[in-house]
Amino acid sequence: MKDFGEPKFRATQLHRWLYSQGVADFESMSSIGAPLRQKLGASFAIRPASVVRTQREAPEEAGAEQSPTAKYLLRMPDGELVESVLIPSGERMTVCVSSQSGCPLLCEFCATGRMGFRRNLHAFEMSDQVHALQDEAASRYGSHITNIVFMGMGEPLLNLDNVLEAVATLTAKDYRFSISEKRITISTVGLVPGIERIAASGLKTKLAVSLHSADQQQREKLMPVARQYPLDQLGKAIDAYNRITGLPVTLVYMLLDGVNDSPVEARKLARYAKRFLCKINLIDYNSIVNFQFKPAYAETRNSFVRQLLDAGLHVTVRKSQGAAINAACGQLATRPDTYGSEPQ
Repeated sequence: MKDFGEPKFRATQLHRWLYSQGVADFESMSSIGAPLRQKLGASFAIRPASVVRTQREAPEEAGAEQSPTAKYLLRMPDGELVESVLIPSGERMTVCVSSQSGCPLLCEFCATGRMGFRRNLHAFEMSDQVHALQDEAASRYGSHITNIVFMGMGEPLLNLDNVLEAVATLTAKDYRFSISEKRITISTVGLVPGIERIAASGLKTKLAVSLHSADQQQREKLMPVARQYPLDQLGKAIDAYNRITGLPVTLVYMLLDGVNDSPVEARKLARYAKRFLCKINLIDYNSIVNFQFKPAYAETRNSFVRQLLDAGLHVTVRKSQGAAINAACGQLATRPDTYGSEPQ
């Protein structure tokens, strides 16, 4: 707007039309004068992300108590494909947003890393995922999005500028969503500089750290990034985050049969988690073709949980949703062939 010789408030108007009203053309921007609308139309185009294909769980896969999870393949304006997930659960309707196309971190259990890294997503492309799935939530479930998790493809803290801009747009007062920061979760594999930056930002979003082992050598095998940010350094960053924000951190721990589900691993996790304010979220491994891992047995998982509870820790066991359609944690990999031959 400055380049066009327009006052600052025009930028606010334009932003609201794009990200709150979600208009498809400049002529619909009635509060902007015709000459400027024509100038904008001659210089720019509005090209939101579009849903290419959809894949839904069968009702029996979702379970009797909730609606089926749905995975969406979205095309960005440059043709790049990403996946987003809509997760109904009781009164909650959560959208899982991707922050990158692919991922450079190569965690051993994650299909997204096998894609390689393509590019960071822009802030508008993350907002577009939420807008597109809000339309789906309204039309297919008669509901609206209540929660947003940056837990899709990619590492959000490697693209933090764009993530923070997307959060600012999605929480903007009087906008279409105006969702509370407290209903947004940002996930990370443990990038210490990003954690420190979020702590200093004043955000009230939730922070989830994918831990998966409290043994340094084991964690390095599963997550190569652990060599750069070892457990001790990560623990200090989480403790500082607690002190600055007053908020707990969620430690996400995926149980892998024979890898990180032993009583010894449980004791190490208990000792580590007692260093700071946190809760532990245990999740089952979601089987992926050509990956060597298997989920822990139910008896092993229950024993693991008991050890943590006996240590006085806050533990939840999360049921994986969307695993049957490769929409659960670690399964997103933009494979159009898995959606069927026709758009749904």
